[in-house]
This record gives sequence, structure tokens and C-alpha cells, in this order.
Amino acid sequence: MKDIRLNKHLEQLVKLSNFDKEIVSFDPKIKNEQEKLKAFSQVVDSLNQDINKLYVIIDETKNKRIKNDIYLKELSDKIAQIEEKHKVVKTEKEVKALQIEEDMAKEQISFANDEIVRLDTLSASKTEELEKLKEKLAEEEATVAELKKVIDANIANLEAEKNKLYEEKSILTSEVDMKILSFYEKIKRWAHETAVVPVKKQACYGCHMKLNDRFYSEFIVSDEIMTCPHCGRIIYKDDE
Repeated sequence: MKDIRLNKHLEQLVKLSNFDKEIVSFDPKIKNEQEKLKAFSQVVDSLNQDINKLYVIIDETKNKRIKNDIYLKELSDKIAQIEEKHKVVKTEKEVKALQIEEDMAKEQISFANDEIVRLDTLSASKTEELEKLKEKLAEEEATVAELKKVIDANIANLEAEKNKLYEEKSILTSEVDMKILSFYEKIKRWAHETAVVPVKKQACYGCHMKLNDRFYSEFIVSDEIMTCPHCGRIIYKDDE
């Protein structure tokens, strides 16, 4: 880009590029703050999932307990019916058949009682575990609430600083020659925040390629905005 007189314009482009770099640098900072909260929120989510699973297990256990109670009642009624039948049977064969039926019912009652004990133990254990998780959840939620206040404040401060840079950049942009600004924006489309880079030790700090001696000799005495012959970025003399 020839015949553009320089120091002032180039200085503006360097400042403009620095603004863009600083503005972009806020994005990972903001993301980092959000990730902090996300990590703690995941703990809360995990606890809620575990609590919901326990509620399901406890409900299933209670339902099984109710079914066993009903089953026990049915078996008790069956025993009572068998006892009534014992009063009217006449043959030894009928007595033995009733005795077998009664023994089976009593065995089923024993199994049902054992299952009720198991279910009650499981329900008590899961209820205790549930209470501990709910306490832990309350603590984590309180931690997240406090952390969110801090993180929201940090993000708000970062956003305010970022907006301030946008305002300063906007002022500078209004002062830059439109042709130069357009030239900068075209390069920025692909080079992003490295559209303007210094030359150090005779090398472009955008592509890190060495400038040949002839070009470098012209560059260091030139009063024009120049671009790297290798990558096309705008280059400027660094104070070495």
C-alpha cells in the first residue's frame, strides 16, 4: 500500500491492533470465570441425580413392603381357612394334604417376613444416605450461591473493562483514515488479532519468516505502511 504517510497512521494501526488483542483477551478470562461456576454446579447436579435415584429406590422399597404386607395377610387368611378345614376333614389323606398346604403357607410366611426385614433395613439405610446427601447438597448449593455472586461480580468487572476498551477503540477508529481502516480490516479477516505485527531481528513476528536484506533495508528507512512479503501482515519496526 504505497504513498500513505506513515508514522501517525501506522501508530494508529498498532494501537488499533493492540485494542483488538486486549478485547479478545477478555473472552478466555470470562470463560474461565464461567468454568469455575460450572465445576461447582456439576457437583450440585450430580448430588441431585443421586438424591433422585435414592428417592426411586426408597419408593420401590416401600411399594414392595406394602405388597409383602398384603401377601402376609393373604397367607394368614389361608392358614385360618386351613385350620377351619381341619375341623371337618375325615380321612387321613385329606389331613396330610391340608398339613402340606399349611406347611407351605407357613414357609411362605417366613420368607415374606424375612423379605420385610430386608426391605425395612434397606429403606432405613437409603433414608439415612438420603439425609446425608441432602445436607451435602444444601452445603454445595450455598457454596454455589456465594461463588455465583463473586463470579458474577468478576464477570461484570471484566465486561465493563472490555466495554471501555470498545469505547476507546471506537474513538480511535473514528480518527483513522477510512482507506487505511479498510486495508486493516481486510487483513484482520484472516489474520485476526495478528493483522499488525512487529519486526524483530529481521523477522516478521506474524509468520516468523526472515525478511531478505534488500527488503529489510527499505523497510527500516521507509515512511510507508508496509506488509510482510511472506504473509501479507502489516509490519512495523519494533523498539529493540
